[in-house]
Amino acid sequence: MSKLKAALGWWLLLAAGITFPLLARNDYHLTVMSTAYIFAIATLGLNIITGYTGQFNLAHAGFMAIGAYTLGILTVDHQWPFWWAFLAAGVVTVAIGYPLGRVSLRLRGHYFSIFTLCVGTILFMLIEKWEDLTHGTAGLIGIPSPGPIGPLSFETPLSLYYLVLAFLVLGVWVKRRIVNSLLGRTFVAIRNGDDLAEALGVDLMRNKLTAFLLSVLYAGWAGALYAGFVRFLGPDLAGAAHTFDMTMFMLIGGLGTLLGPLLGALLVPWTTQYLQFLQEYRFLIFGPILVVLVIFMPHGIVGTWLGWRARQAADADQAKERTRA
Repeated sequence: MSKLKAALGWWLLLAAGITFPLLARNDYHLTVMSTAYIFAIATLGLNIITGYTGQFNLAHAGFMAIGAYTLGILTVDHQWPFWWAFLAAGVVTVAIGYPLGRVSLRLRGHYFSIFTLCVGTILFMLIEKWEDLTHGTAGLIGIPSPGPIGPLSFETPLSLYYLVLAFLVLGVWVKRRIVNSLLGRTFVAIRNGDDLAEALGVDLMRNKLTAFLLSVLYAGWAGALYAGFVRFLGPDLAGAAHTFDMTMFMLIGGLGTLLGPLLGALLVPWTTQYLQFLQEYRFLIFGPILVVLVIFMPHGIVGTWLGWRARQAADADQAKERTRA
């Protein structure tokens, strides 16, 4: 019954996503939601390495920028077809992430986070200063929109919305399969304790590196989608602010949950849209809100709700036992 309810909930979310354009007042709302979906995909990846494996990666926006710039450079400067460049964006992001992951994952805790923060800063500076490759602060202009797939073309905001939604659904489905597999349980064992997991025979480096590469693959392809959606890129995409935004999405929604990052990635941007007149004071607003959530709901919205359900189920089981006694 619980699996049936969970499946029904996911189908309702999918139905809401499909019917959203019917409720959107204009193309601007479609654009806001599509952008939120793209960052939700990237946040799903960050949640694999941070929420499930317990390694706080502060270079995630840098890897998203690698995917975006790979697609932009290949399509603008070398005239590659969009979808071949899209595949290459994932390959290049993983290829760059592999050696960085091998080095950084030898560190633990705050040392890993500080190291990845430095990596993110270096990636930002490379994108900003390497003008011959990335066009520097002038940015990449004229990135083509996603090419047609058979009879389907993606030239309008509505078609782009459904394309991004399809990738989000695919990303959630793949992540759900990973989380519910033996690999996902291994990630959780590492998060709960490196030494204990190693004592049980878990290969820490191999599994941490797997989680890291899955995370950057999500980031790279999210970045490639972002490039094809906005059709312009600047170095700011690699800035630490985007990583902290995605971290905020996870904390609000719920670290280490499947629905939490998705909820946070949709809730925060729309709240920001309706508070645009306070845009200059954005961090003054979300900062105290985040502190309150961490104090009173440390597991996020979804994590708190799952904990409440677990307590309710435990109380019901205890009541049944007392009745039988």
